[in-house]
Amino acid sequence: MRSTALVSIPVGVIVERRQAKSVWADFLWRPVSVLVGQPSAEPWTVLDVQAESVMFYAGEAVIELHRTESAFYRDNLASETPRLWIVLSPTASDPPYQLLSVTADPAEGEGFTDAGNNLVDTVPMPREIVAVVDQFIATHHVEQPFIKRRRKPAEFERQKDGQGNGT
Repeated sequence: MRSTALVSIPVGVIVERRQAKSVWADFLWRPVSVLVGQPSAEPWTVLDVQAESVMFYAGEAVIELHRTESAFYRDNLASETPRLWIVLSPTASDPPYQLLSVTADPAEGEGFTDAGNNLVDTVPMPREIVAVVDQFIATHHVEQPFIKRRRKPAEFERQKDGQGNGT
């Protein structure tokens, strides 16, 4: 399938596996950051080991910017801390997650939570990506005026006798 994205930004995703304090799960997983560009490490390379946590390079993804989503990107950048949404899909094997997507569009990120079993979390957007998204908005965003639709009154077809009862 061919992408309609006008700009593509390659990123690498870093995730953390932390020891869980629960009887139902051994570990808690969460994305912690993205690296701009295409890292040369293999997916699921261990980056750092601490007493109760391990950092992994989960793999590479591409942030795609589309003209029709520019208002969402603008709203994201206008927030106090611009975010990227990272989506990890559970697997039935090891590693327990597969990197599914990274997006700068809050609506798309929220949409990934509908599946119910995906791990969706946000990380701060790196300054280099903020600059690319900001330039994209300046180049491609077209403000769309809000037009409130008005309901038209229902037009009832009068029956033969003019009273609506058909007699």
